[in-house]
Amino acid sequence: MSETRLFRIEQIDLTFSNGAKRIFERIAPTTVMHKAVLIIPMLDEDTVLLVKEYSVGVEQYTLSFPKGTIDQGEKLFEAADRELMEEVGYSAEKYTFLKDVYLSPNYMAHNISIVKAEGLHPKKLPGDEPEPLEVVPYPLSKVDQLIEDASFIECRSFAALLFAWQQWLKKNGLK
Repeated sequence: MSETRLFRIEQIDLTFSNGAKRIFERIAPTTVMHKAVLIIPMLDEDTVLLVKEYSVGVEQYTLSFPKGTIDQGEKLFEAADRELMEEVGYSAEKYTFLKDVYLSPNYMAHNISIVKAEGLHPKKLPGDEPEPLEVVPYPLSKVDQLIEDASFIECRSFAALLFAWQQWLKKNGLK
């Protein structure tokens, strides 16, 4: 139907079990699916590290967890460590896989793996961003302020924040 250098739109004709017919459009899965990782860097038991970067889709600076594409042949935690060093300037002693989430499963098959990074220590790699990213430490004890922050708008980061906050609540004896 339509194609750019980044994706191709395809039409899907479906008939459901009740006989209802629908025509859907979606971003077509490619033969080389680009996997991605989103990292929850835990500076300490109460503090996550976020990045502020320009988001061209909404034409503003947004606050989110660091994330990026998993390169061909790269393993999940290797990619998480590389992205963390590039975007935040830290490496981690321990990575924990939390969940695969989909941005919009009704329209595309692209997913991102959420991982938690603990035992952070300074270590930097050059990144591919056009400008340096601002690293923003945020205490989970002030999660309500983060949720209301006008620059914290990305749904994948909200999903990751839910995991981080849930674990913080358990560690602090709260439910």
